[in-house]
Amino acid sequence: MRILFVCSGNICRSPLGAQVLHDRLGPAASVHVIESAGTIADDGAVMDGAAAEQSARLGGHPDAHRSRYLTERIAGAADLVLTAERSHRAAVVQLAPRAAKRAFTIKQFARVLDGLEPGDLADVQSPEALVERVARLRGTVPPPADPADDDVDDPYRRSESTHVRVADDIDAALTTIADALRAVS
Repeated sequence: MRILFVCSGNICRSPLGAQVLHDRLGPAASVHVIESAGTIADDGAVMDGAAAEQSARLGGHPDAHRSRYLTERIAGAADLVLTAERSHRAAVVQLAPRAAKRAFTIKQFARVLDGLEPGDLADVQSPEALVERVARLRGTVPPPADPADDDVDDPYRRSESTHVRVADDIDAALTTIADALRAVS
C-alpha cells in the first residue's frame, strides 16, 4: 500500500502528515510506503522549522525529510492520495486522471470514514479495499456546509499558534485514518 501526502511546497503539511501517520500506524506502518510531494516543491528542501517542531511534537521524525516535486509517476503510483487542499487534489487528478477515485483531502477522507454506518466497512479486509469502499461511499456522506472545511490551512510563514492549529487539525484527521487502516492491515 503506497500512501502519498500532497501539499504545495512539501515542507509543511504533507511531510507532517506522512510522518505523523507513520507514527500513528505503529507496527502496521511496515505494510505501507508513506511518502509526500508538493505541487510547487523545490526538490531537496528541508522541512520548515515550525512544521518540523509540530511533527516532532506529534511523534513524527522530520530530520530526514527532503522535499520533492509531484510528478505524474509519483501521483499515479499511489494507492491512496491525501492532499492538504482541494486544489492539490485537482493537481493530482490532472497529472494522473486514474487517481481521481483514490485521491481525497486529508479531512475529507477522515470525514467520510466518520460518516459511514457501522456495517459499511464490515467486510473490508485490506487497506486497498478500504480506499475503494470510501471512494464508492463518499457521495453518501453529506459534504461540509462550506467546502473549504475539507482543506487544511497553509501555515507557512505564519504564527506558531497557526502551526499548532494546523498540526492538530491534521493529527485529528489522521487519528481516524490510522484507526481505519490498522483495522484492515
